[in-house]
Amino acid sequence: MERLLEQRYTIKFCVKLGKTGKETHDVIKEAYGDAAMGRSCVFEWHKLFQEGRERVEDDDRSGRPLTSKTNENVSRVKNVLNRVRRMSIRMIADDLSIPQTQVFEMAKENLAMRKVCAKFVPRVLSEEQKANRKTICQYLLHHVNEEPDFLDNVVTGDKTWVSEYDTESKWQSTEWHTPASPRPQKARMSKSKQKSMLICFFDRHGVIHNEFVPPGQTVNAVFYMEVLTRL
Repeated sequence: MERLLEQRYTIKFCVKLGKTGKETHDVIKEAYGDAAMGRSCVFEWHKLFQEGRERVEDDDRSGRPLTSKTNENVSRVKNVLNRVRRMSIRMIADDLSIPQTQVFEMAKENLAMRKVCAKFVPRVLSEEQKANRKTICQYLLHHVNEEPDFLDNVVTGDKTWVSEYDTESKWQSTEWHTPASPRPQKARMSKSKQKSMLICFFDRHGVIHNEFVPPGQTVNAVFYMEVLTRL
């Protein structure tokens, strides 16, 4: 940058001496050699100084600053992320007019945030359902404390689908081999399309009854009553 400013001062000096653009370019080329400014740049600055320009520095440029990582922008990014957790970096950058790289750095470094996937759970309970579960657990805990044998009278039932066969997983097919031995191969198998429903009942000691639902049987209250009579 200093060498560039020197050449601009030289151009300004040549203009003061009344030299033409070509003469000025010849002076610059002779003085600075391979580091000399290009012909078009020399003529451009020569014209500017002829028109009365005094500054040799570049004009201030409009647009985004070199960095957008200000405390104000960090707060803006934080507010957006707190409001909409699933917004992408690109969407935030477009919304706030901040470069994507700056948004990513602010989210990761300044806010210590990262994007994580949702964890699958059996059910997402409402506050009322959570309160009911808590009440039931407290009720059972009270009875266990009052009657140590209370859980012997509790029987739980559940049902599940059982496939005719289970395909072997990739981990189950692993074998011990030396580096020189060939890698084993196995054909990809589809899951069994034949499956039956299994109903199982168990207490604190283990399974006390299980049976398969006959093919075509509808599992309803009447069928469950029949199962309970066989329990």
